Amino acid sequence: MNLLHIPVGEANAALDCYLLDNSSEIDAHRTRPCIIVVPGGGYLETSDREAEPIAVRMLAYGYQACVLRYSTYPAHYPTALLELAQAMATIRANAEDWHIDPDQLFVAGFSAGGHLTASLGASWSTEMPEQYGFDAGQIRPNGLLLGYPVISSGEFAHRPSFDRLLGDRSTDRNALAHVSIETRVTPDFPPTFLFHTLTDSTVPIENSLLLIAALRRAGVSVEAHLFPSGRHGVSLGTVESMYADGSGVEECVQAWPELFRRWLDSRTQEAQALYPPPRNRQ
Repeated sequence: MNLLHIPVGEANAALDCYLLDNSSEIDAHRTRPCIIVVPGGGYLETSDREAEPIAVRMLAYGYQACVLRYSTYPAHYPTALLELAQAMATIRANAEDWHIDPDQLFVAGFSAGGHLTASLGASWSTEMPEQYGFDAGQIRPNGLLLGYPVISSGEFAHRPSFDRLLGDRSTDRNALAHVSIETRVTPDFPPTFLFHTLTDSTVPIENSLLLIAALRRAGVSVEAHLFPSGRHGVSLGTVESMYADGSGVEECVQAWPELFRRWLDSRTQEAQALYPPPRNRQ
């Protein structure tokens, strides 16, 4: 395995890459899906509990994994979004050397990281890439994983996230509307896998329900799992990702990684059927 630490943007943001090696005993030319993990933290920090534990689980499924430590408060929108876009472009530019299938690049965001991930899903096909010097194809996610995401700036908003994200513009109605993802879903929004818990008292489940409804109206493929229990920030729901006080272990939530693996593998198989690899691999 190769471990890479790559600065992103102009501040202290970085992309930590966990890259599985190829072996001639198995498949010297193998390419793998890649998951960019985007931790939450209310745009105040990036949570360790939603970073390496998630990446390690993705590695166990045979995927390459990267963790984006994006800029948080006092950095404001669109700083983190541009850092995620740069991370996407960096991975695709190095896909061959890193044994990554550039057409299987997925973004997994949790809580406020889910908002950042969904922001890219809503922005990649707009004027944003050209405005900031990106190629839309280089920053396009092939799919999203959203864990208990911050979505809406309206009635069910996690207000501290939007206050930190927007700073002095946090009471500007136009700015708030622009970062309310359920209002920005188009048919270009990436296929989405989503999970939330019914007992989340920090980011109400209505955030996910609003997004699900918007995705359905736009004809975007979505698979959603709503679990009966679990506090906010439940991550994997295991001892490996629990809070320091011992909370956050939820047996029902522990199902989501395997459900996500099945969802992602089905999408990979569909892509391979449409675009089969060349037979001559020498």
